[in-house]
Order: sequence, then C-alpha cells, then structure tokens
Amino acid sequence: MSFQTPITIWEAIDNIDNDRYLLPSIQREFEWEHTKIEWLFDSIMRNYPISSFLFWRVEWDTKKSYKFYKFLKSYRQEYRTHNEEINTNWLNDFTAVLDGQQRLTSLYIALKWSYAYKKTRVNWADTEYALPTRHLYLNIEKPLEDEEDWRIYEFKFLTNDEYSENTNKWFKVWKILDLRDNYEFNKFLDTNNFKENEFTYKTLSRLHSVIHLERIINFFLEKEQDIDKALNIFIRINSGWEPLNFSDLIMSIAVANWQEKNARKEIHRLVDEIRDKGFFIPKDFILKVFLLLHSKDIKFKVTNFSTENARDFEKQWEKISNAIHTTFDLIKDFGFLDSNLTSKNALMPIVYYIYHKQNSDWFNSRVWFEEDRKLIKKWLNIVLVKRIFGWQSDQILSSIRSVFTDDITKFAINNTISSFPIKEIQDKLKWTTKDMTIDDDFILNILNTQKDSPHAFSILSLLYPNLDYKNWNFHKDHLHPHSSFRKTNLKEKNIDDSKIDFFLSENNNNSILNLQLLDANENESKNDKELNEWAIFESNKQNISIEKFCENHLIPSIIDFKDFEDFIEKRKVLLIDKLKEIIN
Repeated sequence: MSFQTPITIWEAIDNIDNDRYLLPSIQREFEWEHTKIEWLFDSIMRNYPISSFLFWRVEWDTKKSYKFYKFLKSYRQEYRTHNEEINTNWLNDFTAVLDGQQRLTSLYIALKWSYAYKKTRVNWADTEYALPTRHLYLNIEKPLEDEEDWRIYEFKFLTNDEYSENTNKWFKVWKILDLRDNYEFNKFLDTNNFKENEFTYKTLSRLHSVIHLERIINFFLEKEQDIDKALNIFIRINSGWEPLNFSDLIMSIAVANWQEKNARKEIHRLVDEIRDKGFFIPKDFILKVFLLLHSKDIKFKVTNFSTENARDFEKQWEKISNAIHTTFDLIKDFGFLDSNLTSKNALMPIVYYIYHKQNSDWFNSRVWFEEDRKLIKKWLNIVLVKRIFGWQSDQILSSIRSVFTDDITKFAINNTISSFPIKEIQDKLKWTTKDMTIDDDFILNILNTQKDSPHAFSILSLLYPNLDYKNWNFHKDHLHPHSSFRKTNLKEKNIDDSKIDFFLSENNNNSILNLQLLDANENESKNDKELNEWAIFESNKQNISIEKFCENHLIPSIIDFKDFEDFIEKRKVLLIDKLKEIIN
C-alpha cells in the first residue's frame, strides 16, 4: 500500500460518474448533515487539509465474490438514503473506497445533485413541503465575518425559492463543473460581469482552481486482492471524520455471509417498512434484536457475529422481521407515535416475547391475547415513565432476557406461556438501579411533566387505560382550560394576588396535574369549556352524578376555577395513589 499521485476533485467526480469508484458492502450509508458539507467546502477553499483517502483496487476475480454499491446521488433525509447495488460482473477493474466515502459523497451530491432535509416544526413526510429539494450555492457578494466556526466562504444549501430572493448574491456551485477549460471559465466571468467585483472574481477563481486544477485528493491505494486484509485496514482507520461503528461492521459481515438473500437490501427494506408505519429505526435496532434473540453476548462486537451466526440470521430472517412488524403494529394500536416513544430499546423484550411465542401473524388481533396485550402496554408505559432504557441498554436487556430463558422459572418462553411476565421482570430488576417500582417522590416529580413532553403520553396512558387507542379515538386535554391562565383573566375572575403565581405556574396549569385523556366525543363537548361547566354538562348527558363523573375521570370533586389551588393538591394525592396502585 502506498501513496499515489493525487487527483483533482473533478477527476474524482468523473470516476464516480463512470462507476470507476464504488463502495464495498462494509461501508455505512451516507449520514453527513448539510452544515458539515458546507463546512467541508469552506475548508477546501481555504486550502485546509481534508485528510487522505484509502482506496482498494478491485480486480476481476475479487469483484465476483463481493457486493458493491454506487455512490448516492440525490439525498432525501430519512427517505432516500440507500445506495444502489451494482452488478460488477461486466465492469472493468475498479476502485473501492475504504475510507473517505462521507467526504466523496458530500462532494458528489454538492457538485452534481441535491440534498433535501426536513424543515423545522414540520411533520415528517416525503413531500417538497416537508423536505424541499436544495442545491449548494456560494455567496459571491461578500465574505462571512465573525463566524463562531471561523468560516469565511458562505456555502449554503438553498431551495429554488430561496435562491430567487437574491440571484445576484448566490452562485450555483454545480455550474463550475462545466467550466473546466480556462478560456471558457474566463469567458463566463466576463459575460456575467463577475470580474467587476474583486471578491466575486477572487472567490469564483478560487472555486475553479480547487475543483479543476489543484490535486487535493490524496490517497493510499491497496492492491492486494485479500478481503480480510482490506477489512482489517478498514477497521483500524480513524480518519478524524466519522469512523465506522460496530453495527456497520456487523452488517457488512451479514452481507458477505448471507447466501440466498441480500442482507443489506432486507435490512433496509425493513427499516423503510417500519418508517411507513410512522416510526424511524436505525439498522442497529434490527441487529441488536438479532443478538438478543440468538447470541449469548448481545454487545456489538464483531466476534459476536460469526459466519455461522450470520447464516442463522438469514435462516430466521422472516420470523425476526415478522416479530418486529407485529411489535410496531402493536404499539401503534397503543397510541404511540415516533415522537412519544421515548426509547425504542424498550421494544426489544416485546419483540423477543412475540418471536418466541411464534404467533406474530395473529398476536395483535385474536381475542385470547387481549389480556396479554394489556400487560405489554402497561409494562411498556411503566418502563418508559421510569426511563429504564437508555442508550446503553445491554445489561438491562440481558437481565430481562434471563426472565424468559431461565430454566427454573415457569415463564420460560415456549408455546404454552400464558402471559407477558411483567411481575417476574419487575422482581428481576428490584434492588437494581433500574428498579421498576416507584415512591411518592418519583411520582411527584413526574406529575410535573408538561403537556408537550414526549413522556406525558405514557403517564396519561397509565392513568386512562381504557380509551380507544387503537382507532386513535382519544385526545390530550387540559382540565381547567389553558386559556384561563392569563393574568388578565385571573384579574377579571377576582383571583387573589397572593394566588396568582400559583395559578400561572406551568407546573400546575400545564402539567399532568391539570391534564387528562378523553375520547373524541367528550373532547368535542369539552371544547375549552370551564371544568365545572363541562362536568355538569357531561354528567347530565351520561345520567350520572357529578361525583361519579369526577371519579371516572380521576378528577377531585373541587372543580370551580377559583379553587384551583385545592384542586391541584387534591388531584396530586389522587394521582399518586392511582399510579402507585398501577405500577407497584
């Protein structure tokens, strides 16, 4: 392996265009944010080093044995992220990129294609409204000044509309590729009067130079046709940008060892199918599920994913995939969204349970699993409220798995198991740092959870378990309307000055203490009514006493707005008792 003669960015782009540069299956997918690409171009313009690249020359016999992929073109965040596999049987010898894919893809997308990322405060959807297509532009009017990240050149991904707001300011970067000839480049500058502004002239000349003239792509080239050596080099490299993680290596081994199916395609397809249900999962989730199901050690280690394991993964793929699908369908029936599912790791024991029960196809629909589904829902909400699962969940997953696999327990997973072992899991975790039981202090803390917190749904779902979550016939609503808690309104209602701070505190008026879940009909009748007015209306409609109505809705009988202080204190006691009863 040795350094080769450096090449220009234009040459690298041309090699990608003509499939002379490809990506091996051991490469992860492209994941750079748009700001990082913009920062990369500023570095290039300022002659900063962008690190060397590592390439592997792939020759005839070798290319037949492994899978390779094209570079990504137009990138759409979450929706268009998968590289296209290429049949290399009829290609001449080519070069595989072992280190530098993120940088090369960034250059390729910015100079040839487009980058779409989600607008803020907009729901996910594969539309131009949610994810508008953007191209890279360069500010040619003036340099940046006093930037915290020390950038001078302003590169920015813009929509067509954003560009149209000031066409004189922005230069579309891809145009520089067509101006390789120095004569044509100068003619272009003259035609557009770009030489009249010194900064514009210097900036575009610099851009032309770094793309077409300067050989800034420095690379090592490995020529030996030994995949193990290539993989070993690949693992050892830390380029200072974004080194490969263990899950990428594990998937690469699966890709190499599956015999009938394409592991990469299958895993990406499952990720996409779960996304279509409204949930975003990384491939790490699927790989971790497999390790939980079929490996004694569930840590992300290459040694935990042997050739034999990879083939076992392929053999069990349909069953694993079905269990994951069933689990996400189930939690959707529970009323969860991606935004309020605060830990996806918490779903893994459910996947494990459904997988070994061998009833993925009918678990969510058959009536005799109804109580089982209720137990799973309760357990999931408890562990989310208690925040049992974090990013590092291997130990907790192993502990829970032992409940299913321990030979001395009657709850060992088999076809005769009667229900999800919520009590046995709770007992297993007792006296650990992940104890599922709660005390008054913990409950008091979670009762301050605000309406828009992703944890609010799980708390309210525990308190109101009998709503129609499956058909989304429920709504989160304030008991005393939030619109009432304005200082002018409090003055109009003659609330004593000494109580105003209590009324205005969001820990009181916008927390679980003043929230409920309602079915759609009751929510429609509530419609920002005062609590006492709504309670009288609904109790008459349902032909029950106000006391009974309040009891059904976990509301203290003190419902006049002026008594809000007493209402909060009484409801606090009521909810503490209810949650302790449910969880403990």
